[in-house]
Parts: sequence; structure tokens; C-alpha cells
Amino acid sequence: MPEEENCILDKIWIERAIRRIAFEIIERNKTAEGLAVVGIEPRGAVLARRLVDQINKAEDADVPVGTVEIALYRDDLDERPLQTVVRGTEINFDVTGKRVILVDDVLFTARSVRAALDLLMDLGRPQLIQLAVLIDRGHRELPIGADYVGKRVETLGADRIDVRLMETNGVEEVVHILKPRINTDKHR
Repeated sequence: MPEEENCILDKIWIERAIRRIAFEIIERNKTAEGLAVVGIEPRGAVLARRLVDQINKAEDADVPVGTVEIALYRDDLDERPLQTVVRGTEINFDVTGKRVILVDDVLFTARSVRAALDLLMDLGRPQLIQLAVLIDRGHRELPIGADYVGKRVETLGADRIDVRLMETNGVEEVVHILKPRINTDKHR
């Protein structure tokens, strides 16, 4: 039985979610001054740049944006494929004293976020760190929640959420990939 794909966000809804999150960030933080946005490579980095564009337009600001590569900070490094692409961390500003918005595409177990937090703390001492995600699919293994969420999606643990962005995939959509369900119905 093949996997089933359901599109849960298209290009327009992705843009709306990013715009809404940008305004929620501005509202909660009262100003863009002192903000910095950091995206987790690869798709969180794309979303971070889009968020900063929205914040800068709305606030006539120049919020710095950076990216973090968490591959070497993960707690499952020995379980990852050897060919994992390491893109590198690019943060050209001091995170110390900043209100950092950490951005990822999907919040699932929270292990990627934990790795990114460890990396950020190695770079300095932010005033605070808030988390923005496009999709929150539940199933946490660590007590980490998002401050800003584009969409919450109910999933089973074996399902997948694929965020496909023009910059990384050549298409703009979020799909929920349902693993085949085993029929446990005993009726004949």
C-alpha cells in the first residue's frame, strides 16, 4: 500500500502564515529593535529570511538574520547518515543581549531545536530566545514548545511532514505524508 500525500499548505497559505508570524513577533516584542532572527538550516534558514523581510517592511527596520547548522550538535550524530550535508553557521552579529527568534520549518520531537539552542548559547548569551515554526506536529520528546506557529497538524508518529520551498525544492507547499495504516479490523 503506497504512502498518501495531502497538501496542507500551498504557496498562498505559506505566505500568509509567515506574514502572520512576523506581525505576532512584532506585537509580542513591541519593537524590532534588539531583535535578531536565526534559522535552522536548511528550510528554517529560508523561512527566517522571509520572516525578516516581513518584519523589516512592517517596522522600517534592519533586523539581522543568521543561520545555524546543527548537524554536529545533534544528540543522534552517530545514527545520522555519513553523507549529511553540513552547510555551516552564518551569524554575522553578536547574539549577546539580543532577543533571538529561532526559526525552523517543522517542530516534531524538539531535538533539532535543542541542538540549535546549544549552538546559540555557545555563541553568546541572548536576552531571550523565542521559537517560530511553520508547522507544529506534536510528538515532543523534550519539553520545548513554539512561541509562534504557522499551523498545528495532527499526525501519527510514523507520518511525515515535508516542507517544500522554492529555494530548496523548486516548489512551494507543505505536505502531510501518511504512512499506510494497518487494518486491525477483524470483521470479514
